[in-house]
Amino acid sequence: MSGKVWFITGASRGFGRIWAEAALKRGDKVAATARILADVADLSEAYGDAVLPMALDVTNAHAVQNAVSRAHAHFGRLDVVLNNAGYALVGAIEEALEADVRAEFDTNFFGTLRVIQAALPLLRRQGGGHIIGVSSVAGIVAGPITGFYNASKFAIEALHESLAQEVKDLGLKVTLLEPGAYATGFASTASLRISPVINAYSNTRAEVFAAGAKLAFGEPEATADAILKIVDAENPPLRFFVGTEGLPRARTAYADRLATWEAWESLSNAAQGEAREHNIAS
Repeated sequence: MSGKVWFITGASRGFGRIWAEAALKRGDKVAATARILADVADLSEAYGDAVLPMALDVTNAHAVQNAVSRAHAHFGRLDVVLNNAGYALVGAIEEALEADVRAEFDTNFFGTLRVIQAALPLLRRQGGGHIIGVSSVAGIVAGPITGFYNASKFAIEALHESLAQEVKDLGLKVTLLEPGAYATGFASTASLRISPVINAYSNTRAEVFAAGAKLAFGEPEATADAILKIVDAENPPLRFFVGTEGLPRARTAYADRLATWEAWESLSNAAQGEAREHNIAS
């Protein structure tokens, strides 16, 4: 089904740009946002009134509210709210500056939250809509040197999992997109922040970078058809791995987690003590 209206953050490049153009090419309408208006303004030249380009810094709560309201008023409704804006802070846990960690969460997590909270009253009133968050395989399995990016995506996972349960009876749908490694330019300086370096972690950092250099990156344009199918699905999944990397890694990670929990099950059970009902409201 075409004819949908999208609101997309981070539409200037990478997945955001590809998915915005895929929607526009099939006749949908898109409110395309980016930090710099010029980075999305050219979409109007190709797609005319079907696109509403807007400058948006998702760390600015007032700007987010205005952008979502303007897009809804302009097109008359919003069918798909897709949070794609984000970046990665690279550094060991000891290395990162607290201000840099807060800045990453302000974009990746709170930016997403601001858009969702601005959109929800509108979606509830119109009786439908699909909220889509771009997570990552990094939101399922954490690794060294990218722990803060992992943490922001783990938080995105929990946010949408809870949201899905809250809005399921309101006619709203929720999906997490979990891409693996793609050649989107995400590893460029525009999408990365590098923490100060502590030599104790130099070997780990070198191993991570060496492994990254051997990754087989997916073709970003190949994702468009899958995303359109997710958007058009009557019952879309809460979680969807984009590409081939995610499921094998999840199988291994969850098998390891279950094995650990089960190995310590008797001690876990002993820590329960004498179970009894308790009135949580008291």
